[in-house]
Amino acid sequence: MPVIRWLDRNVERVVILVSYTVMALIVFVEVIRRFTINEQAPWSSTIPVYLFLWIVWAGCAYNVRIRTHLRFDELRVRLPYTVQFLCLLLDAALWIIFSAIVIYFTVHQVQLARDNFAIVQGTDDVMQWWFYLATPLAFSLLIVRVLQNVYEDVAKYRRGESLDIQTSILGD
Repeated sequence: MPVIRWLDRNVERVVILVSYTVMALIVFVEVIRRFTINEQAPWSSTIPVYLFLWIVWAGCAYNVRIRTHLRFDELRVRLPYTVQFLCLLLDAALWIIFSAIVIYFTVHQVQLARDNFAIVQGTDDVMQWWFYLATPLAFSLLIVRVLQNVYEDVAKYRRGESLDIQTSILGD
């Protein structure tokens, strides 16, 4: 299953890259159009904002995957090995609970936008819910990433290997 393995390693990066490229392209082209021919597409100030949702939430899942999210590891490295492991499990539980809450409420928002046929301002047929879907999808992916990290942590703990605890944001 090389395709699934590739997606597992790169899905967030692809979403971020595509969203950022399209967002930057829209902004660049519309700034040029505004200053050269004094025109601008009416949707050019709203679509980039909606694309930013995809960038931010995919980035959140990616940072959890590579363990560069905000953590308080300065204290943890001084704790006994088993307590370090329990702290990682507590982190995972809190991430899952938080993500479930976010998913629950944002699915309602997506459904509401879909049911009301809410369109992106300045467009005739681009639906808002397409962009709002970024939040529940990214937080679902975040849960998957947390579970992958837990699986890895449990395996390392059983083998007595060092746990992934960094004392510096730069990974030093």
